[in-house]
This record gives sequence, C-alpha cells and structure tokens, in this order.
Amino acid sequence: MRLRRAITIGALLLLSASMTACGGDDKGSANSDGDGKTGATAGSGKGDSSEAASTELPEASDMASVAYYLNQYGSCLDLTPGAEYDDSSLADHDPAWGDDNMTRDPAWGIKERAVCRDDYDDSSTLLLLSDMKKFQTSMHAKNYGSILIGKDFAVAPGGAETIEDLKASGLVTLSCDPERQIPSGYKQEPAQVDGCVLTNYYAN
Repeated sequence: MRLRRAITIGALLLLSASMTACGGDDKGSANSDGDGKTGATAGSGKGDSSEAASTELPEASDMASVAYYLNQYGSCLDLTPGAEYDDSSLADHDPAWGDDNMTRDPAWGIKERAVCRDDYDDSSTLLLLSDMKKFQTSMHAKNYGSILIGKDFAVAPGGAETIEDLKASGLVTLSCDPERQIPSGYKQEPAQVDGCVLTNYYAN
C-alpha cells in the first residue's frame, strides 16, 4: 500500500472544486477532516471517455492548497519552492518542469512555482497562476506541448503513474501541440488561446 500523506494547512485552506460530468454518475470526493470546512469534489473520469473535459475546474488559493488537493488523488510530498529544488542534488537526475525564470517573466502569468515528490520517486511541478490566458499564450508561443490545469493552477506530473492517479482529480489537459492526436470519444473544448484545447484525454 502506497504511503499517502496529506499536507495540513488548517485555516489557510481555501480550496473548492467541482466537476460536472455528462452521461455518468461516477463521482469522487474528498472532504476536510471533520471541521466543517469545505473540501473538494471532482468528477472521476475513469472508465468514461465521453465525459466533458470540464465545466468547472478545481481552484486553489495558495500552493499548500494545490498540494493538499493532489494528495487526495495521488501523492505530493515534501513540497519545495521551485528555485530551491532546482539548486538541489535531486534536480541533477530528476529536473523539474520549466524553471524559476518563468515566475519573473510577466508574460507567463505564473505567481509561484514549487516541486513535490510522488510515491514513485518522481518530481511533479506545481504552478500557481495569476493569469491563465497569459500562461496559455506562453505555452503555445514557446511550443510547450501539454500540462494539466485547474482554474488557476497547473501541474506537470512526474511520471505515468501519477498521471494515471490524477485522472480522477477533475484537472484537464491543456494541449497546445498541433501534432497531438486525441482519440475519438474524448472531449475537446476551446482553451483561452487559439491553437490550444482542453481535453479529458490524459496521455501517459
């Protein structure tokens, strides 16, 4: 059994998410630890490729909330600021997605970047966004292929196992790769930028 460890954020947690699915009743949910605070809910997406890519995406107010949310579906352990991780020995053999220069470039619309480890000894990159449209514009302009997104954050999973875990999370794939083929039966919705789409197809 894999170790799963939720990051406790107490009163700082302001996280809510929902996913409305078409043609399915399969739901996954996670609530707070009995303190009456709102937890998070998301459509499962497992076993039903015809579900909508998204109508309402998960959102998070801070980086701890993003990590907490991911821990409900996969694992996001040892959360580390992006620049600190990039300078660590781990980055030599397992580099994180992107680099911290992105947070200093207003064209990316990235407010904060961090890295966490999953149960498979891979690193996932978390991005808290201040401007989703700028982020999508830069993804397209810089030829970055795809990444998982919520309403105001993005996640680059560390490996295929974590991608599989996150299929139930309600996150969708932002795909800006014109060569990427999305199989029939999966939803494709327009992103905020021409040349990018949102889809519930997760490629490993």
